[in-house]
Amino acid sequence: MTGVFRRALGGSDFQRLHPELQRRFGISSEDGVACRGAGVMDRVWRGASFTVPFLHIGAWRNILIPVTGTDVPFTIENYPYVDGLGRETVTFLRTFELPPRRARFDATMIYSERRGAIVDYLGTHQHLAVELDLEVDERGGLVLRSGVQRFYEGALGFRVPLLASGVAELHEWYDDERQEFRIRVDVGNRRFGPLFGYRGRFTCTYEPIGPAGVPSSVKPLREERRE
Repeated sequence: MTGVFRRALGGSDFQRLHPELQRRFGISSEDGVACRGAGVMDRVWRGASFTVPFLHIGAWRNILIPVTGTDVPFTIENYPYVDGLGRETVTFLRTFELPPRRARFDATMIYSERRGAIVDYLGTHQHLAVELDLEVDERGGLVLRSGVQRFYEGALGFRVPLLASGVAELHEWYDDERQEFRIRVDVGNRRFGPLFGYRGRFTCTYEPIGPAGVPSSVKPLREERRE
């Protein structure tokens, strides 16, 4: 199967990515390879104090990060696989070593033919489905912006109003001089302003997915059929 980012961008835009980003975002379940990154977040930040309860609620399902720090070690795990609903999927699991405990941000992404976009399922139970707008910048980096957001739980399903949600923008590019990836994420709300974000750098290795397959620890505990 074709990787979700190649499908979303299309061949010509995908070729505009830096070669290292093409390799990283081009993996698919047919390759049998995982991309594992490790590095340092120069800064993990949050907004005003009134955002803390909101961030702690999101942290319960590995959606938001309520703590802050500088020079924070972190890992990112990208495993491509076909989920239980037959969809090409790739994980984006970021783990931050933020004492007194680790903080983890879980996301699994598919390409939705119905939406004509990547749908990013956030958290351990895929309760929040976010459409992503993709763009390739002038340096061959990838820009992701969150769009329409939908909440699913049991029979319940509704579109989340923008005033009640966080809008995210991610920039990832490759630094040829330092031979490492760079990342910047900013999440804010139209009414309440900046919520949280992080910026840092990392390197990647590409490892075969063994006979045991994709570890269950990187997969969501629940898969949501609705996109």
